[in-house]
Amino acid sequence: MSQIPDFTETELWTLRTALTERYGTAVDVQLADGEVRLNPESSTLSICPVAYWAMGGANFVIFKVGESEYRSQFYYRARDQYATGRDYYDNLGECVTILLQVQADHERKQNLKADKS
Repeated sequence: MSQIPDFTETELWTLRTALTERYGTAVDVQLADGEVRLNPESSTLSICPVAYWAMGGANFVIFKVGESEYRSQFYYRARDQYATGRDYYDNLGECVTILLQVQADHERKQNLKADKS
């Protein structure tokens, strides 16, 4: 059983509102539990609540790793995983916004590379 509390209704509202603002439509957010290494120097995995959604070929994950503490990443395939450059966020709105910005920047760079080829 996870010691980390599930996403609250307020947190889910924050997430869904940010996604609706970004995409202009409601986004289906799936909730699950995931195994995460909370301490990078330890091999111990902890079970954490996860919010997942997919949009435009990208998959997004936000891990709730503590009370008001989050990690995020996006990926296209299991081997193509990207983070925001920050280990933790204490504000879910900021976590979601930066994750979406980093993914949009990544996609833009990939499109520019493809255009030059």
